Amino acid sequence: MAKHWTEADIPDLAGKTALVTGANTGLGFHEALQLAKHGAHVLVAARNQEKGQAAVERMRTQVPADRVELVGLDLADLDSVHALATELTGRLAGLDLLINNAGVMAVPQRRTTKQGFELQFGTNHLGHFALTGLLLPLLLARPGSRVVTLSSAMHRMGRLDIDDLQSERKYGANSTYAASKLANAVFTVELNRRFEAAGSGVLSVGAHPGYSSTDLQYSGPRLGGGGLSAWLLGVATPILGQPAAQGALPALRAAVDPQVTGADYYGPHALREWRGYPVKVSYIKPAYSARLGTELWDASVRLTSVDYAALSTVS
Repeated sequence: MAKHWTEADIPDLAGKTALVTGANTGLGFHEALQLAKHGAHVLVAARNQEKGQAAVERMRTQVPADRVELVGLDLADLDSVHALATELTGRLAGLDLLINNAGVMAVPQRRTTKQGFELQFGTNHLGHFALTGLLLPLLLARPGSRVVTLSSAMHRMGRLDIDDLQSERKYGANSTYAASKLANAVFTVELNRRFEAAGSGVLSVGAHPGYSSTDLQYSGPRLGGGGLSAWLLGVATPILGQPAAQGALPALRAAVDPQVTGADYYGPHALREWRGYPVKVSYIKPAYSARLGTELWDASVRLTSVDYAALSTVS
């Protein structure tokens, strides 16, 4: 039997700098912790600074204190995204790894971000689209850098309506979430296309955690006031979901495995990708559509005003 990929396969990351969004809890916490354990300097990006600091202190019980650093980031506010990117661009020489991990899921009623975008699409896709574009000069400064964007098995149920990306005509808690996760997939593939066309040497890679026991499954329902759905998920998720540390492995493999190539997608190996060890899997066919990739890209540039101009300067 072939050996399963685990955190023991993470190479020495000394001298590397990584940023993980939503790293104060769940998958992001374990992604950041493992990167730091293997020598990277990890920027722990969190919206709630109190919870973020508590997470950093937990990490520091297992890794040297200077390997983890808290930074503020609210992906539902493009002003916050710009502020962090400006700060980091001003003080870092480069960025080796960006893990676009944070997200919100299954918000019962349609809500919006600070800039008026539908909350799930605005946070899960547009926030990360803007962050990646604004950090592009730092990524380009490090040969072999990677962007890992988390999708979900639910992207398979997603449909992207370019004329209704904000779900103004039709909103559903789960269908809108699935569409945002399909957007993550389309973005991952299109970004890699553009990295390759520019000869940048940067890889764009995807991952999904299967069904993992994290706060994500019921953070969305809680935004709607809790209720039966939040209670049911709170009961079922710890029983049916794999531990968050296991769910973090696909993103970690996408981030550090030397065998990874651009636009690869990693997820659990067992039970229809619900749980298990990380292996290469596939998105649904629309994720690989160059036409859909261009349409989503152009819409995202228009909505965020982040144009990835740095790619045109790659020699």
